[in-house]
Amino acid sequence: MSATPVHGTWEPRPAARWEDAFLSGNGRHGALAFGDPDDDRTVVTHHTLVRPGEGDGHNRLPPRLADGLPGLQDRLLAGDPTAAEGFTDGRPLQWVQPFHPAFQLRVRRPDGDPDRGGYRRTVDFATGVAEATRADWTSRVFVSRADDVIVQHVTGPGLALDVSLDHRLPGAPTGLGVGHGAVLTPEGALLSLRARYPGSDLACTGVTLVVVTGGRTALAPPGVRVEGARSVLLLTRVRRHTGETDVVAEGRALRDLLDDAPGTPYDDLLARHLPLHRTAYERVTLDLAADPGERALPGSELLTRPHSAALLERLFAAGRYHLLSSSGLFPPRLTGLWTGDWDTAWSGAFTNDANLNLQTASAAAADLPEVTEALAALIRRQLPDWRDNARAVFGARGVVAPAHSDGESGHSYHFSREYPLHLWTAGADWLLKPLVDHDETRGERDPHTAAVLAEVALFYEDFLTRTDSGGRPAVVPSYSPENRPANASWGAVNAAMDLSAARHALRTAAAYHPEHADRWRALADRLPPHRINADGALAEWAWPGLEDSYDHRHLSHLYGVWPLDEITPYDTPDLADAAHRALELRGAENDSAHGHLHHALIAARLRDGERVAHALGQVLDGDFFHASLMSAHYPHRHVYNADAAHTLPAVLIEALVQSTPDRLVLLPAPLPAYPSGALRGIRTRFGASLDLTWSPDGATAVLRPTRTHRIDLWTSAGAEPLDLVAGEDRVLTPKTR
Repeated sequence: MSATPVHGTWEPRPAARWEDAFLSGNGRHGALAFGDPDDDRTVVTHHTLVRPGEGDGHNRLPPRLADGLPGLQDRLLAGDPTAAEGFTDGRPLQWVQPFHPAFQLRVRRPDGDPDRGGYRRTVDFATGVAEATRADWTSRVFVSRADDVIVQHVTGPGLALDVSLDHRLPGAPTGLGVGHGAVLTPEGALLSLRARYPGSDLACTGVTLVVVTGGRTALAPPGVRVEGARSVLLLTRVRRHTGETDVVAEGRALRDLLDDAPGTPYDDLLARHLPLHRTAYERVTLDLAADPGERALPGSELLTRPHSAALLERLFAAGRYHLLSSSGLFPPRLTGLWTGDWDTAWSGAFTNDANLNLQTASAAAADLPEVTEALAALIRRQLPDWRDNARAVFGARGVVAPAHSDGESGHSYHFSREYPLHLWTAGADWLLKPLVDHDETRGERDPHTAAVLAEVALFYEDFLTRTDSGGRPAVVPSYSPENRPANASWGAVNAAMDLSAARHALRTAAAYHPEHADRWRALADRLPPHRINADGALAEWAWPGLEDSYDHRHLSHLYGVWPLDEITPYDTPDLADAAHRALELRGAENDSAHGHLHHALIAARLRDGERVAHALGQVLDGDFFHASLMSAHYPHRHVYNADAAHTLPAVLIEALVQSTPDRLVLLPAPLPAYPSGALRGIRTRFGASLDLTWSPDGATAVLRPTRTHRIDLWTSAGAEPLDLVAGEDRVLTPKTR
């Protein structure tokens, strides 16, 4: 291998757009650092900051439709292709509450500063520190995982700075009620900004403690002016609330973070943060033997070389960094944890019918339990709402997950004729899949996951009561996000995804609950099989007569291939061939990043490395990445969105290593453009860590099992049994293609 890949990125200029600002986060607070020496802006975000919806809240409850469900089922089973279009309570489309930024922390030099050259801004993925330097001026920003605070440290000789909190960000509503505060205390200056949402009692308040070393501080409303300082330390928190906030108490809590520190305050804050962040980030690394000269390039230059191994190394590292940094209180939103604009596309929601699941796809294999725990916490908080969805729409026990959530509500209320998302029943299984994978990697079953799985199984017991002409249970109504049959409406019968999810949920719940295993497995076994259509492809709807619509960004019907293991080249080769044919026929529709990388994940499971490379190339060649290495939803950096950034590491892992509780597949879909490399620290679902190196001369895998188990090892040469003993390393030397 060549020298160690660079675990960070850099730019020779400050960010001119918020999309290019370097990112830091702790899964609660987020920061976007511009790094401008004359007007140093840091946009502050928090996962809880969603703008309240309008109205009395009635439209944010699930529709009460259960009484009409039998009639709808009768019509759909009788062949009425548009029956589900009227299955609503007549409300208009209602979006979830939109995610928004809090404000920007501004540190300006009132007289400017001569540009003496030497400017550079960096972000260190291993520490989470975004740093900008010019001559003897330095500004460092990170978000502490230990203390839940945004830390900024500005240093330089004789600093003269104006410090303020500024709410004026793109898209901020004109009716926002804004109040500023600035007071001097013995501990430092205390700045506050309170913004009350239009027409609401809710507000968000940010507080910044300004601690100056070697200088003077004076009030300069709405902020403070610092003169002659050697350093300025800024500690910032923001929270959403009702009523008033005790700013003095908030400031005292910030000041308490600096008490009894053995070193300088900044160094001590960083020292408490690093063990939590660095340890997680460094668990898994990818080395593609890139050219050292390309590794040294700034990110914006590297992005102009889409076929560079150094670019793929850096995007893998950045994807891990951003995924970790946006996961804590919640898992990542559509925008991760960051935005500089109040008008976030699709409300910056948690979108559960593809996007969130793709973004968290690497959590188990890439050894990021922090991501899985954030997802589990979101699920646990929303379970009461999921129960409401099951009762209101389907008249059933158990739970049904919504397709969209703002983090506060788990109710299914975002739906319309073209997007009947309230009919989608597969969401709970998909959201729980990473939690099940996590349990398999560690060899223990989480009781919380077990409890939710039982509720999913109860839902299916109540819901799967209608049958087809052969007596098999029918999923009716059924919805394949976000597509429709070519000859019918969106709400239909037996979508392939719904069938796969029901089977998987019931069988998984049975494994967690032996006392109910017989009846849940029996119900799963009675579900109808997948259908292969006239094109030889796995049909998106197993119901006879429903025709496929191929040109679509979602690949919901191939859920059984990825993330499930229902359809594999090893266990179900005929179905795998049909799934591969379906993948070949699938178009890219609007070129969304999540569509391309979803395609790549499925292709990797089907051992099609050329198709993985093509789908990955569509993203790398499509100008999807900002200088921050955060991504966009569409080509040419259109619509800030974390799908590509967070999903790319999962694609590369799946191309190199796949595992189930009883199988290890090495190099299932290697990428010809990267003939040498090393992937280290991968977690397998049979309880072993794995390091893999490969080159044109061969490959070596080192397994470190934590439990004794027999698995099947699959390589290009075929399959062989492999006995693993806890605590005994195994070195494997599979052939490379």
